[in-house]
Amino acid sequence: MVTLQEVLRLLDQSKNEALLLAQSSLPQSQFEAFRKIYLNIFGKNGLEKELARLYAEDRKQDRNGQE
Repeated sequence: MVTLQEVLRLLDQSKNEALLLAQSSLPQSQFEAFRKIYLNIFGKNGLEKELARLYAEDRKQDRNGQE
C-alpha cells in the first residue's frame, strides 16, 4: 500500500521542480505572485489537504470493511 507520506514526498519534488522552472522564467515580482497562487492550489491548504482527507477517508473505509 502506498502511504500518504510517499505521495506527498513525490508531490513536493514536482512542486519544487515547477517552482524552479517558474523562477527561471519570470521576473521576481511575477514569480512571487505565481508562487503564492501555486502553493495555495497545490500546497498544505490545497491539494495536500485534499489528499490527506481522501487518504483518511479511504483508511476509515478499510477499517470498516467497506470498498
